[in-house]
Amino acid sequence: MSLAQKEMKNKSYNACLYLMLASECKVRQGKDGKDELLEAAKFYRDLAKKDKANANYAYYCASRCFLKAGHYEDAMESLDLAKKHTPNILEEARPVIVVDDSPAITLRIKNFLEQLGYEEIQTISDGKSAINLISKLVKSSINPIVLLDMDLPGIKGDIVAKRLLELKPDLSIILITAEEKTTPRVTKTIGIGSVAFIQKPFTINELKNALDMARL
Repeated sequence: MSLAQKEMKNKSYNACLYLMLASECKVRQGKDGKDELLEAAKFYRDLAKKDKANANYAYYCASRCFLKAGHYEDAMESLDLAKKHTPNILEEARPVIVVDDSPAITLRIKNFLEQLGYEEIQTISDGKSAINLISKLVKSSINPIVLLDMDLPGIKGDIVAKRLLELKPDLSIILITAEEKTTPRVTKTIGIGSVAFIQKPFTINELKNALDMARL
């Protein structure tokens, strides 16, 4: 932790990286790494207030740290601040992959996405096909946003997320589930890198907020 403290005194972004590494080491040892994640999140927010040129990046990183630590309200607050500091640049359109075995829910999500302006939308109903398709896209340097149901037939959503994040750690995965966000399976899947969570049933505004987080 001394390395992190040294970098914090220098107001360096490296401090957050050291704190996140310390958190990951604790988790691998079976310990709780939330304290380090929260310290990193708060330091990112402090940096954002002082480093206006990189405020979008700092607030977004804070949001990710808060999310992994299970502080969802703080994560959304930091996300809102990141959006306020987003530079006005033209963003390349990204495909959206909807992975859900319910035709009714898939249709609902697709309608929401079309209302929100998304054009390239693909739907898949099982985990194995999702892994195969998304792996091909990633290997072709395509960066999709994945809407992933947790309760899929065959390979469950949490296993799908784990395998995809091993392939591309910064892949934008939004979890969709009827479970509470505090359940162990959801918390663990968020902790390994999923960027957002929406609980069924959800509104178009809730989906939009999750997509905004995934696009940052």
